[in-house]
Amino acid sequence: MPLPLIADKIYKNKDFTSQALERAEYDNCTFINCNFEGCFLSAFSFLDCNFEDCNLSNIKVKDATFKDVAFLNSKMLGVLFSDCNQLLFSASFTDCVLNFSSFYKIKLISGNLKNCICDQVDFTEANFSKTNFDNCDLKNAVFEQTNLEQANLFSAINYSINPERNKIKGAKFSKDQISGLLDTYKIIIS
Repeated sequence: MPLPLIADKIYKNKDFTSQALERAEYDNCTFINCNFEGCFLSAFSFLDCNFEDCNLSNIKVKDATFKDVAFLNSKMLGVLFSDCNQLLFSASFTDCVLNFSSFYKIKLISGNLKNCICDQVDFTEANFSKTNFDNCDLKNAVFEQTNLEQANLFSAINYSINPERNKIKGAKFSKDQISGLLDTYKIIIS
């Protein structure tokens, strides 16, 4: 049964933890200062939508679709993007807190993460080639068999990426943060 279509609607200052968002396909909708914490968005569809100043922490996104979605200044703790529809996944993140989230096996080629805090985010087996990690804090983020070819981590900080266990050909790094590529060798850099 197809989902109902809701298009071009703005939701502002809504608390979806007490009044659930209708299960639907949302096209070109904007969510401003909305609370989704812990909500079930499984099998929902968001196309060309914006989430601004929202709390999306611990949302359940099994089989949810996020296509051309922008997350702006939002709190997104513990979101398992690895559970959503990976075929159509495309999103950008600006000024977001993504701590403890998972992008396991997610394909986000030419993506954008700007001014994001990504403490303990799992990028295992993900394809983030050509992605910009502009001014992102990647403290304790997990990069294991991750494709970062031609990615831009020039202004990213606190990463630890093993070049032998990840694809980094053509990626850009700052020489000030080069120790993040050498952590695995347990050498002293001064």
